Amino acid sequence: MFTNIKKITGIALKVVFILVIVVILFGTFGTVQAGERGVKTRFGAIVGVIQPGLYFKIPIVERVAMVEVKTRTVNYDKGGDYGDEKPTGDNLFGASKDLQDVAIGVVVNYHVNPDKADSIYAQYSSTANYEMNVIEPIIREVVKSTSAQYTAEELVTKRAEYGDKVNIILNERFTSKDAVLERFSVTNFEFSKAFTQSIEAKVTAVQNAEAAKNKLEQIKFEAQQTIEKAKAEAQAIAIQAQAINSQGGADYVQLQAIQKWDGHLPTQMIPGATVPFLNLTK
Repeated sequence: MFTNIKKITGIALKVVFILVIVVILFGTFGTVQAGERGVKTRFGAIVGVIQPGLYFKIPIVERVAMVEVKTRTVNYDKGGDYGDEKPTGDNLFGASKDLQDVAIGVVVNYHVNPDKADSIYAQYSSTANYEMNVIEPIIREVVKSTSAQYTAEELVTKRAEYGDKVNIILNERFTSKDAVLERFSVTNFEFSKAFTQSIEAKVTAVQNAEAAKNKLEQIKFEAQQTIEKAKAEAQAIAIQAQAINSQGGADYVQLQAIQKWDGHLPTQMIPGATVPFLNLTK
């Protein structure tokens, strides 16, 4: 019996030894996926950054942590995943130069500078922590401070200019913080209900004024047409009169009337009335 126990113990130790060897062997290598960088540490100290692909390390002594360097999206768009409220409870609200409250929807695409993966890991442990503590505060601060340089109306009429200015500032700030800005988009401006109503009223007034102006111009055009038509008719009459006078005046008119007469006299004659085309006194 003692012999059997000894055999079983020996087999168990061999199995454990084999498992330890397998774990150690598998712990000596791994892979870094595309869009990541591996940060290798030895007893907690960073000793290098591993590119995508297969890597080797010393089991137990060394560890490899993954840092995401692919494109990430920070969405402050009301129609997006977060809307104007982020999970932290922060709202992306700003104020215009004329002190109008404005909710600004923006979407930012960026990625961590792959060459700085080790320093980001050293400070923030992960890209998610880095985004929450560095990227998001920069976006909120720049978007809000830049909106204060424009009136509410200018934010609408100069939207492209505003977006370009924010884009330039974000690019500089991101670069200084080991990130690369890929794309910044202004997706929406929302103002207070009272301000929106005042803008709608202003637009309506402008449209009505423009319509009235167009109507007045139409009336003036039609009146001018009537005047020109009357002038043309008067000129035509003057030309006809001049032509008649040049061809004998009253005699020419008499001749034209005779040519158009059908040859019949009126059935009733009024005493003293003249007979058309006939001069009985001659």
